[in-house]
Amino acid sequence: MNNTPNDVFQKCYEYERLEQVMKSGLYPYFIPLGGHVGAEMEIDGHSIIMLGSNNYLGLTDHPKVMEKAKEAIDKYGTGCTGSRFLNGTLDLHIELEDKLAKFLNKEMAITFSTGFQANLGVISTIAGRNDIIYLDRLNHASIIDGARMSYARNLKYRHNDHEHLRYLLENNRDNPGVIVTDGVFSMEGDLADIPGLIEISKEFGARLIIDDAHGIGAMGSTGRGTAEHFGCHDEVDILVGTFSKSFACIGGFAAGPAKVMDYIKHTARTMIFSASLPPAAVATVIAVLETLENEPELIVNSHRAAERARQGLASLGFNVGNSEAPIIPIIVGDEAQTLMFWKQLFGEGVFTNPVVSPAVASGGELLRTSYMATHTDDMIDRALDIFEKCGRELGII
Repeated sequence: MNNTPNDVFQKCYEYERLEQVMKSGLYPYFIPLGGHVGAEMEIDGHSIIMLGSNNYLGLTDHPKVMEKAKEAIDKYGTGCTGSRFLNGTLDLHIELEDKLAKFLNKEMAITFSTGFQANLGVISTIAGRNDIIYLDRLNHASIIDGARMSYARNLKYRHNDHEHLRYLLENNRDNPGVIVTDGVFSMEGDLADIPGLIEISKEFGARLIIDDAHGIGAMGSTGRGTAEHFGCHDEVDILVGTFSKSFACIGGFAAGPAKVMDYIKHTARTMIFSASLPPAAVATVIAVLETLENEPELIVNSHRAAERARQGLASLGFNVGNSEAPIIPIIVGDEAQTLMFWKQLFGEGVFTNPVVSPAVASGGELLRTSYMATHTDDMIDRALDIFEKCGRELGII
């Protein structure tokens, strides 16, 4: 450590929150998982019910999906070692984009190396210095960062508050810009009112981008996402998503009008200056699309497991918010109690995700739980028994 005035490392040396939490024995992050991430797995030698994964369709260890990934490595090797723009495009990438566009009923789809990069690339390319981006206050960090990177003016409206959004648009009628929102809000599991947003966007002439990272594959009768759930899929201008949830690997995409997608494809920095998806990941997504088409009951099973848990948790007296997706928050409202609740659950055999400030507002601390198509009734019931035991011991219920 040096004593240079205004040393940019100073904030690192003065950061004490990590040390304090670790000393308390309540540090909940970067826990190494061993083996396949499934509905029930082993961690540190003991069995645990996994309620902390975004593997909504339970396909990360599906035999067909794993087989296709292995075949891709045998044919193409492990990576492309370059950007899509220059030397990193395989025929496999083109096949995926064509199948994805068909699945989503959009003119064209393009893929990115992560979902985060998809939002950064799309938003910063579509909105420029003289534009306005209207953002839901609970949008994911990748949306916020994409909006910042665009140099456009950012205006936030209160969560799902369309009157506030109308007020902002009324005051900027000469610059309607673009509305950007999550489809499923990742911490709370509630949904954007997409039909209402479509109505507003048409009224003011604004474009609408939906980031449906947690909706694609998990919402709608065919898995097209939250807009399909509401019956208005075709009216969304641009749909952005990720492959790291229901699609069982890594990567991101955007889908919409061909002219718009071509523009993004040739100007988005996260497309041009980032290495392309590796063959195994691309083949995985293709296999998931095929599996989803052949096994639509996976979506039903995921929601059935979530609804069993939602009703059980609510009947025990837990605050589960307004969740409608296979994501259920257990709102605790205190950081220390949230971390203690997480630790007790983990020790009893249930894996959850503790979410504290700044990921949620202070006073809104929660445990995020999520549900897979492969969760059985027995797993959910055993988890509920553990939730009740730990919740009563801590005075949460």
